[in-house]
Amino acid sequence: MITDTDTLSIWVIPGVFALPLIAAVVAFVIGANRVSRAIGLLVPVVVFAASVLLVIATMEGEVVVSQVAGWQGGVAIAFVADLLSALMLGVSALLVFASMVFAYAAGLGMDRWFVPSVLIMTAGVYGAYLTGDLFNLFVMVEVALLPSYILMARSGTLTSLRSARLYLIVNLTASTLFLAGLGVVYGVTGTVNMAALAGLGALPVVAIATGVVVVALMLKAALVPAHSWLPATYPYTSPAVTALFSGLLTKIGVYALVRIISLVYEPGQTITIAVIVVCVLSMIIGVLGALGESTIRGVLAFHMISQVGYILVGVVLAGAVGFAAVVFYLIHHTIVKTSLFLTGGTVEHEEGTGVIKRLGGLARSHPIAATAFFFAALSLTGIPPFSGFWAKLGVLTAAAEAGAAVVFVVALVVSVGTLGSMLKLGTGVFWGQPKQAEPDDETPSDVTVEPVVAAGTVLSVASAVEAPPVTKWRPLLVIPGFALALISLGIGLFPEWLLVLAHTSGESLADPTAYVEAVLGGSTP
Repeated sequence: MITDTDTLSIWVIPGVFALPLIAAVVAFVIGANRVSRAIGLLVPVVVFAASVLLVIATMEGEVVVSQVAGWQGGVAIAFVADLLSALMLGVSALLVFASMVFAYAAGLGMDRWFVPSVLIMTAGVYGAYLTGDLFNLFVMVEVALLPSYILMARSGTLTSLRSARLYLIVNLTASTLFLAGLGVVYGVTGTVNMAALAGLGALPVVAIATGVVVVALMLKAALVPAHSWLPATYPYTSPAVTALFSGLLTKIGVYALVRIISLVYEPGQTITIAVIVVCVLSMIIGVLGALGESTIRGVLAFHMISQVGYILVGVVLAGAVGFAAVVFYLIHHTIVKTSLFLTGGTVEHEEGTGVIKRLGGLARSHPIAATAFFFAALSLTGIPPFSGFWAKLGVLTAAAEAGAAVVFVVALVVSVGTLGSMLKLGTGVFWGQPKQAEPDDETPSDVTVEPVVAAGTVLSVASAVEAPPVTKWRPLLVIPGFALALISLGIGLFPEWLLVLAHTSGESLADPTAYVEAVLGGSTP
């Protein structure tokens, strides 16, 4: 059977990382044409199929391990698939496919660098989900980040280049801190294998050393107080790239934090208490920032900060219940946030601006986009029958069982703030009276359109937040965001299957014995 452990460990797990890299080389060599664009769509489909096989193999709590070169556990670099990593592979492949369809409709497929860059970035993300080694995690994060610098700067505008500079500085700083933390962890433990580090956080020196890595990942995940870089960078590239960054790069940091905290630390340690404080502040500051933003993607970028707080607070609440809430929320948020960014991108491409005060009444001319936004906004807020209801219910349940009254109250209050900001977007963009576009140099959409010469090459400049030219595939702009919104609705109406998987994954995270034994217990046959 294709789902037997030997086949999965020898072929499927390494293939998930290798396939996008090979496809990236092929796409770059053949250039920007229909074949390369087809490759960009085919790879996430194959990865999604592989993730389904891995989910089937791990849905009862099993762990599939691929030990590089067949060395014994603890010595080899391990690639590990448990239910959490399998689920994250699947949802990531889904959002990549949707974002690529949108990107092609927006004309990005005509850029020779676009498809290879996205494929390399996804390879790093998939590898990060599957690695069982902290140093390899660092490598995978860097593999994902390198092409993201290209994608961030490719629009060629003055504002996008400035934001790319900030994005580069922040991520290099976080990576340096990450690498320093790895050195300290290895120095005090003699290993960077995550399974071998399980439970060692009880030792103060290990807790502090691993805490350096945790701080670096918090910076990459844009948690308060290291959050301001995200809304200053993500809205200033193309909408498709923003959606990819939201669903892939930010989630690497979140996933790694979940994995490390669940393995290394015990509830009640100082660092877990600090994580609760950071998450609560992120929830509050993120939603307040969203209420004050003036552009579609600006609002959604601040909501990312708030929602990451929602996700990670479950890591330190009520054991398996809290971890189950984390898993469900991760899946829900990846789908819904990508839907919102793509739907907002549709508006920017069709209307030429993302500034809320220049828009209004678009529900008449863009009913499908308005419906997609309405569904996704309700889900983000936590209104039934959408997936967000079950996600937030899980967080509230975990907070109640842990006796964390402050977290419970903050989660409810922030949900009201989320509803307010979504109403602001809905009434400002899709409902109400259409508004006349007025120049306003204070908004990020109003970047002067001028040619820029970089390294002797004239770059084609469009506004950083204004949409690039569209192609004849324009109707496909709205379909990806709408399809993801429908998936959220489907999960909300029929949540049992994902709740069961989240519960199983939560139990495995709360008690990582099976993970540790699988990684350290042997080598690939």
